[in-house]
Amino acid sequence: MTRAAVFVMAVSLIGFVPVLALNAFVFDDFDAYGEVPVPGASSLELPQGEVDVSFHTLVIGGGNGGLPIPQMSIGIVPPDGVPDPVLTEDVGTTTSVNNDSRIRVWVAQIPVAGTYEVTADGNVGPYLNPTLAFGHGTRYGYLPFLLGAVFGLALLALVTARVWAARTRPAVVPRGYAAPAATYVPTDQGVRLEQLSTLARLHDSGALTDAEFAAEKKRVLDGL
Repeated sequence: MTRAAVFVMAVSLIGFVPVLALNAFVFDDFDAYGEVPVPGASSLELPQGEVDVSFHTLVIGGGNGGLPIPQMSIGIVPPDGVPDPVLTEDVGTTTSVNNDSRIRVWVAQIPVAGTYEVTADGNVGPYLNPTLAFGHGTRYGYLPFLLGAVFGLALLALVTARVWAARTRPAVVPRGYAAPAATYVPTDQGVRLEQLSTLARLHDSGALTDAEFAAEKKRVLDGL
């Protein structure tokens, strides 16, 4: 069980970092529904539900730090007869690949799937090719939490196994310690045989006459 727990911990720990990288750079489809230049306007096909709106631009010298968000305004005009989308500010973390950087700024709640007219404006002079990208985050965001839970369960199993092994480990006998010899308890038959042997020695030594020896021997044998 200990080896299995260590193996599971190693696999979950090794898989954690690649999963984070894949979620950030591969599975995150931040521009799935299109981009709108800033300033500019465009028609986008948006699905019903939550849509991430991210500020997307090129950064000279790489995007090692966080991407500063400029002052911007956005307008989303729905199709006829459809309620306005609800726009909520929800700033995320910066994701950079080479000189390409992006950061989530808003989350739009789209009431009905359809074609929406989107306009964008802002003070984006210092930025190269700034756009507002409409898309969604990774659909596998639960994987890091799943791997973390697996790691925690494996760690708990490892600790439990170690504690159980320590409790059930046999006691160590000190070197040079001799176990006490078992006490011999003679049986009734053994006692009588010993008595007969004693009588025989007394008779041979002359301590008992033939008659006394015969009488004592009969008494012992009658007890068998």
